[in-house]
Amino acid sequence: MRNCCKALRKYDINNFLENQENDAIPAKLMNQKEESMKRFVVLFILAVSIVYGGTALAQEGLTKIADNVYSYVGEKDSSPTHSFAANAGIVIGRDGILVVDTLISAKEGQRFLADIRKISDKPIKYVVNTHTHLDHAFGNCVFAKLGAIVISHDADRKLLERVGESTIKNIANYGLKLEDMVGTEIVYPSLSFSERMTIDLGGETVELIRTAPSHTEGSVIVYLPAKRLLFAGDILFTDFHPYLADGDIPGWTRTLDALIAMDVERIIPGHGPLSAKKDLREMKEYLLLFDAKARELAAGSQDVDTIAAEMKKVLPKRSLAEWMIAFNVKSRYLGKQ
Repeated sequence: MRNCCKALRKYDINNFLENQENDAIPAKLMNQKEESMKRFVVLFILAVSIVYGGTALAQEGLTKIADNVYSYVGEKDSSPTHSFAANAGIVIGRDGILVVDTLISAKEGQRFLADIRKISDKPIKYVVNTHTHLDHAFGNCVFAKLGAIVISHDADRKLLERVGESTIKNIANYGLKLEDMVGTEIVYPSLSFSERMTIDLGGETVELIRTAPSHTEGSVIVYLPAKRLLFAGDILFTDFHPYLADGDIPGWTRTLDALIAMDVERIIPGHGPLSAKKDLREMKEYLLLFDAKARELAAGSQDVDTIAAEMKKVLPKRSLAEWMIAFNVKSRYLGKQ
C-alpha cells in the first residue's frame, strides 16, 4: 500500500524491504465530546489515502525507488492513451541519464520527458527497450531526437522492424485513434545485443541481460547490481493480467527462475507496483496455471467466452486488465489444438 502524501510515500519506499506495517497514525489529542466526529473523519480519510493513495501518486510523476533511480510504478490508469499503465523509469549517472522504456506514443513520451526534467537536466544518453511492444517503445522518437542511443535485444529490434509500421497503421486495433499518435515515429534501436551488455553511466553501472525467450523473444532486464534492483519489463506483471500472445512459456518460466536466483531486492515490473521475489514466484505460478488450464479447456471447446469464464474461476485475482484473459485464450490457444 502507498500513502497519498509525498512524506508517507517516501516512508513506504524506504521501508519496503522491511515489509513493516504503518501500525500507528499520529493524531492530535482532541476533546472527546466535541471532536469525536472530527477524529473519525480524519482517520477515515487517512485510511482511504493509504489504500487508494497509489492511484493519485501514480499520476503525479516518477517515484524515487533508490538514489539516482526513478520510475512510474503502480499506475492505475490502464487505458490505451495512458500506455496501458506501463511502467518506465530512469537511472541517473554522473555522465547522463539512461531511460528504461518510453511508453506508447510521442505524446506519452513527452509526458515522461517532462517528468524526467522535474528531476534532472542531465543529457539523456541511452534508451533501453526492455522489449519493443508499442506501450514500451513507441515513445522512442522523443528521446532519439535528443540524441539518445536506443538499445534493445537483437530479436526485439527485428520484431519492431517487422510489425512497427503496421501497428501504427492499424492503431485502432489497440483502442487508440490517429490523433493519439500524432508525432509518433517508429525509431528502431541503433544498438542491439544478444546476451549481455554493460553500460557505465559514471558512478552507476547498468547491466542488460537476456536469459531466454520469455514475454517476447528478446525481452531483457535492466539490472543495477550495486543497488540490488532491476527493471523487469514485461517479464513481470504484478497485480495485472499479463499479455501472453508473443510469449514463450517454458523460456519465460526459466527466465523467472533466473531472476529469483539473482541478488535482487527491489523489482520494477512492466506493469504494476514495486515488487519483490514473491511476485516473480507468483508470476511463474500464474503462467503455468494459465497454460495448463487453457490447453485443457481448448481441447473441449473453441468458444472464447466460455473458456475465459472458466479461466477466471481458477486464476489468481488481479486488479487490472481482466479483459486480457479472453484475449490470451483467443490469441494463443483457439484453433491450435
